[in-house]
Amino acid sequence: MMPSTDRRDWAGVDEVGRGPLAGPLVAAAVWLSPNHGILGLRDSKKLRPRQRQILSSQIESAAWAVSIVTVSPSDIDRLNIHHATLWAMQQAVDALVPAPPGVLVDGLFIPTITIEACAHPRADETEPSVSAASIVAKHYRDQMMIRYDQVFPGYGFSIHKGYPTARHLAALDALGPCAIHRKSFAPVASRLGHV
Repeated sequence: MMPSTDRRDWAGVDEVGRGPLAGPLVAAAVWLSPNHGILGLRDSKKLRPRQRQILSSQIESAAWAVSIVTVSPSDIDRLNIHHATLWAMQQAVDALVPAPPGVLVDGLFIPTITIEACAHPRADETEPSVSAASIVAKHYRDQMMIRYDQVFPGYGFSIHKGYPTARHLAALDALGPCAIHRKSFAPVASRLGHV
């Protein structure tokens, strides 16, 4: 049942990086003023990188609170991707200072948090605070993967960001997994002889 609090006053939380074979999962929580004045908020996947960069900067400047949490590939392997997602969202919400009156969650599952929460599939398309969280998380993770491309050359991380593209799978075949690959994910596990 929805509490009476106006959801426009709630923070939003979202994650990026569930599907990649490499790199971290990133969750962000954003508490925006209802009068934030930021134009163009939408699902981060529908924005170009430059748009995400500009909006991420505007969000971080205008928001009442922003937090970002990363989960390493080894912790994803240890927890599994579902539990890693819920843990990251919980940590991101708990890190918001000041604490919002409630939080909107993109997806079907609500992390264990102490404030009111409501989950909505595709909330990153319809709720500005969740769109903002999606944009902040996506921009942050993309920048991490661009840096990882310098540390682990040859995989193309700056291009595919760790997702299982044909180029990435070919690089895995040629080079084998590196330190940021998720060893529990089937395409990586099979190349390690674990499947």
